Amino acid sequence: MARGKVEISNVNTANIKVLTLEEQIDLFKRYQGGEIWAKEELINGNLKLVLSILKNFIFRTSDLDDLFQVGVIGLIKAIDNFDLSHEVRFSTYAVPMILGEIKRYLRDNSSLRVSRSIKDLAYKSLKIKDELTLKNNREPSIKEIALELGISEWEVTQALNSLKDTVSISSPIYSDGGDVIYLADQLSIDDGVYDLETHISLFNALKEIKEKEKYIILQRYMMGKTQTELAEEIGISQAQISRLEKNGLSKIKKLIK
Repeated sequence: MARGKVEISNVNTANIKVLTLEEQIDLFKRYQGGEIWAKEELINGNLKLVLSILKNFIFRTSDLDDLFQVGVIGLIKAIDNFDLSHEVRFSTYAVPMILGEIKRYLRDNSSLRVSRSIKDLAYKSLKIKDELTLKNNREPSIKEIALELGISEWEVTQALNSLKDTVSISSPIYSDGGDVIYLADQLSIDDGVYDLETHISLFNALKEIKEKEKYIILQRYMMGKTQTELAEEIGISQAQISRLEKNGLSKIKKLIK
């Protein structure tokens, strides 16, 4: 499949009709006025909107036909709930609904199952994040979210990470139209890297060090954050971040020997 092109079974994507703004407004007025046939015209006239969103998922799933159907469900919900009086383009209103429907489907059908308690904590964290953003007119740090919930920063980070999509090692990560590079191509083939005993030792060692040291190490080496970013997030100097990181790594080395 070429990069950026979405192919759906039994659908000729090249011939899908695209409505003009005037046609769209007229059809919404007719549908909302009781002319049910206009709904089908609106659906058919906005299928390219669904296809444009699916381009983001080409390399993440082989079930594009299923995702297309899910995207259409999101489109139908957007059509049913769209209000012309808000004076916004339908595409602006519909895209988040279509995208949300697709992401929800992928999350619910993921082979990786996350416990209900962690999911609940993740959604509570997102709610607090939105509330603090509105209140302070800026995005809150993990520390601020954790303080509001009365839990550790580690728990907030783990909960939010649980909402992220998993990626197969056979997923293509680059294509220039010819050769394709897969995620597996970029992974180490050193057997020592995947030593189970080492992983268990590291996991146990992380539980023994201070919470702040653990958080900094995980954010630095798993999330790729810089010391400067962490200093700004936590509210301490970069020198303190460096010292905590060094101390934590030193303890881990001793614990896993």
